[in-house]
Amino acid sequence: MNPPEPDKPFQLPAGTDPDAPAFAEPWQAQAFALAVALHERGLFTWTEWAAALSRQVAKPGVAADGSDYYQHWLAALEGLLGEKGVAGRDMVDALSASWQRAAHATPHGQPIRLENDPEKV
Repeated sequence: MNPPEPDKPFQLPAGTDPDAPAFAEPWQAQAFALAVALHERGLFTWTEWAAALSRQVAKPGVAADGSDYYQHWLAALEGLLGEKGVAGRDMVDALSASWQRAAHATPHGQPIRLENDPEKV
């Protein structure tokens, strides 16, 4: 990619729709927002975030088209939660499973709440 010429205004790449959604799925926007919120609360610096995300996208098997990019965001977030002692893999997995059960137990159109997990004690 060539650098922009100083006397030309910025233009989107050909074939890019400026009105297209920034995220393909709502969960991707939520992962993005979670990373920003955790940074704002001081859990990690942007340098730590960049390093964690870079480790994820450098792993073998990454989709060449970038379709798995936000999966790497989640993996980077989960890794940082563990590194910082906030939540280990077991806790993240248990919470994810609880959320899935709650989602299946929640009537359509209603908000999903962890209290709706039928296995919650």
